[in-house]
Parts: sequence; C-alpha cells; structure tokens
Amino acid sequence: MTGKLVLHEYAASGNCYKVRLTAALVGARLERREYDIMKGETRTPHFLANVNPNGRIPVLQDGDRFIPESNAQSYYLAEGTSLIPTAPFNHADMLHWMFWEQYNHEPNIATLRFWMHEIGSANLDDLKRMQMPAKRQAGNAALKLMDEHLASREWFIGDLLSLADICLFPYTQVAGEAEFDLGRYPNVVRWIERLKGQPRYVAMDA
Repeated sequence: MTGKLVLHEYAASGNCYKVRLTAALVGARLERREYDIMKGETRTPHFLANVNPNGRIPVLQDGDRFIPESNAQSYYLAEGTSLIPTAPFNHADMLHWMFWEQYNHEPNIATLRFWMHEIGSANLDDLKRMQMPAKRQAGNAALKLMDEHLASREWFIGDLLSLADICLFPYTQVAGEAEFDLGRYPNVVRWIERLKGQPRYVAMDA
C-alpha cells in the first residue's frame, strides 16, 4: 500500500462491509466515499471513467490506483498478515472458500437480502419472484455446507481466523434479513459470535 486508501462504497452492502472489516482487523485506515446505488450513482459517466468502468462497488483506491472486486480488495489489505495463511494448502483452501463465497453463497443469500430488504418483496417483478425459491434452496444449501464444515473446527481454514472467514461473514450474519433461519445452523451461529468477539471487530453499521 503506497497512498491514501479510499473505499468507494454503498455502506449497506455486505461486499463493502467485508473490505471495511478487513481494514479494521489489520489496522488500516480507510477514507469512505458513499454512493447511492438505488439512484444510479455508480453508473454516471464520471464514476465509469474515473472509478470503475464496470459500474460496481466496492472499489478500493490506493493513491491513483483502483482495485475492484471485494475479495481482491480484502486480499490486498491483508497481505503479509496472519489473515492470509502461508502454508500452500491452507492458502489454496482459503482461496477456494473465497471463490465459493462469490459463486455459491453471495449470489443467493445476498441477492435475496437485497430484493427483500432493499427493494421490498412487494416491489419485485415476476422474474425475480420466480427465481426466489431456487435462490432460497441454494442459500440454505450453502449455509448447511458451512454448518457441517464448522462442526469440528472454529474457523474455516486451519485453527486461525483468515480471509475465508471474513469474506463469508458479512452476508451470513444478516441472512435473517432475507428470512433464512440461522437457528437451523448452530455451528454457523457460534462462528458468527466468535468472529464478533475478535479484537478490532467493527459492526456492519459502524
């Protein structure tokens, strides 16, 4: 990291929160710039030309360089810390869970939360309504897999907190806002409380 760190974000997003949480845990200071995605503020010509041509947030800015994709940003912030395992297998396993979060977890749990919590169930179009049962089934499958993995361990990788935990945490802890019953997954609930008890932990609404 070479310059002032700026997080371009929508604070209610779990993807943005994971970057803030990583920064807090490693002691990195972020300047925060808020964009209202409901008003299209990440689709303006200025944002597309100067922040992210893909029109999405979060984006982490380090000086005059910009890093899109929340898991890449978290990795950048955590480089050289204990949040990134050095043993080759554990390092690869951490990446496996980070990729899995983006492909199997976030598209289902986070999407349902956004539809229900941000847009509102009454405002959904017919296509989204049709997709909801499949996303709920897939979201519960993801939570079940996590719960089974955590049955005999405290953290996802080895015996230490890692980026795998941090990237899975944000949308899991608010899954109830999408009407997922976390009570069905007691190992996940204990893991959530364990992470909340870490030094330097910051809440999503902080």
